[in-house]
Amino acid sequence: MSLRFKLFAAFLALVILPLFLLGIAAYYFITQAVEKNYAQQAELTLRALRQNVEFVFSEMNKVTDSTIASIALQEMLNQKGYDMEHLSQIHMLELNEIQQNFRSLLINHPSVSFALMYPLEDNRVIPIYSKDYFEALPFSKLKEHPIYSEVRRRDGLPLWVGPYEYPELTSSDPIFTQIRVVKDLETLEDKGILLVQTKSSALDAVFRYFRFNQERYSTRFFIVNKEGQILYDSSQEMNGGAIADYTDNRFQLNPSFLSARQSFQSEDSIVSSVSLHKENWHLVSVASWSSLSSQIDQYARWVAALLAITVLLAMLFLLFSVNRIAKTIIRVVRFMRRVEEGDLGIRMAVQGKDELGLLASGLNSLISRIQHLLERIRQEQEQKNRAEMRVLQTQIKPHFIFNTLESINVLAVQNEGRKVSQMVLRLANILRISFRGQEEIPLRQEIEHLVSYLEIQKFRFADSFDYSIDIPEDLLGCMLQKLTLQPLVENCIQHGFDGLERRGSIIIRACSRGDRIGVTVEDNGVGIDSAILARFQYMASDECNVVPSREGAEHNPERRGLGIRSVADRIRIQYGPTYGLLICSMPGFGTKVQCILPKMGPGDIHEIKGHAG
Repeated sequence: MSLRFKLFAAFLALVILPLFLLGIAAYYFITQAVEKNYAQQAELTLRALRQNVEFVFSEMNKVTDSTIASIALQEMLNQKGYDMEHLSQIHMLELNEIQQNFRSLLINHPSVSFALMYPLEDNRVIPIYSKDYFEALPFSKLKEHPIYSEVRRRDGLPLWVGPYEYPELTSSDPIFTQIRVVKDLETLEDKGILLVQTKSSALDAVFRYFRFNQERYSTRFFIVNKEGQILYDSSQEMNGGAIADYTDNRFQLNPSFLSARQSFQSEDSIVSSVSLHKENWHLVSVASWSSLSSQIDQYARWVAALLAITVLLAMLFLLFSVNRIAKTIIRVVRFMRRVEEGDLGIRMAVQGKDELGLLASGLNSLISRIQHLLERIRQEQEQKNRAEMRVLQTQIKPHFIFNTLESINVLAVQNEGRKVSQMVLRLANILRISFRGQEEIPLRQEIEHLVSYLEIQKFRFADSFDYSIDIPEDLLGCMLQKLTLQPLVENCIQHGFDGLERRGSIIIRACSRGDRIGVTVEDNGVGIDSAILARFQYMASDECNVVPSREGAEHNPERRGLGIRSVADRIRIQYGPTYGLLICSMPGFGTKVQCILPKMGPGDIHEIKGHAG
């Protein structure tokens, strides 16, 4: 992931995203605050409206209270029934006088639109105010109506029936009807039932006043019964309908106060309700949320504009200031990678005198110091390597000469002059190669040296072993350190065949593996015990032990394994830690030592040394 992408991602995660979330949270909390504040205001409004509505109905109750206690109404109930079709002039005058007396009691209340009386002693219907287009329900059917029992149960207290609840009883006009029992003033016995219908003009005046104060919120008011039927709509649009048809399923009528945000007529709204003390009715207000949130939307637009300006300025800062820092850091990283690859001759251009310029200048100074220190280390390492090579070669030469002279001594004691002469010639050939100042020789000369050594050893051990050499012709020109294979073969003879009852066998092979060659020395000797093999303390696998270096190895004070360790250390010093010896051995099954060397000709020696250093 690039630095620019990280900076951009951090800018989004730490600046843009928090601002966006903060804006959402602020909008949410402000919305909740507005909704809560409006709910409190709606509760106060509905409670004030309830008092005014209940005052209208209470005033009508007072009018009918005085009416049922009047002498005119009592006289009307005590009159005998009249035959309206054959009514004499005298009786007509009496009836008119009674009606006029009753009307005079209601004349001061302009909301009364219709009134009638049902005497309980007969099935008469006494009209007080009449309607040409409405025929009153006969008393016989009134007795069968479910509202009759409720009126009688109230025992004189008024019962209010809203518009559209019982149209067969009150007509389909938008009027409220009061029904109550009339008692005899002297005996307090039930004498009749009074039905008075009032117009909604008084309610219109009340709701008109509250709607005027709520116009900025587009508020509508309803009177709803317990079944959810709309008895009164301040806009006169939904009278008689069911309020559940205009709201979602969450709408509920609460006995006290309830306010919730929900859909009304497919528009987001705040629906509030409070109970009336009349007939389990409820006052409901509906305010459009768009009118309530107009200020919030304006605030949100201002915040969005400020946020856009802030983001734009931050982007400009990111592009011009942070991008310059990122470009400089990326350049520094690229230069450091080239330094890691070994290019210590590069220098970074210094631009400016600020901290970025100091960073570039410091990097150049650091590269110069590293280059100087590496040159010193390389020189010291070369000196150390040359010293170690001289020490290791001095370990091999006396070791080999000692073994060879010991073999010649044995032949001389046996008076084998011809054999002694041959061994001396072969020893001279070996010493000529050993004392040559050249460190790397072709594999062909190393094999000649090895054959001379093997022939000497065969004389010494009376042909107790055989050997075979299988080297491809194309590998004989490959260069390697002199005296690389002889210590491995010497280890086979001295230790591999020690105590072996069968005839020994040594096989020398070579093969090519890409840019490497592998020279294998294999014997059928007694093998190496795991405890002895563990003394080398080198890299090991389940089957093999690799001997790439000498460091950390347990020094064996005996001669056993000295040649192998010397060869392994020489290869590591000369060619690097990726080359060395691979030893596979099992007691009773012989030992196999593979020498891994770089495949190089005479012109590749200095390049291999450079990689090793």
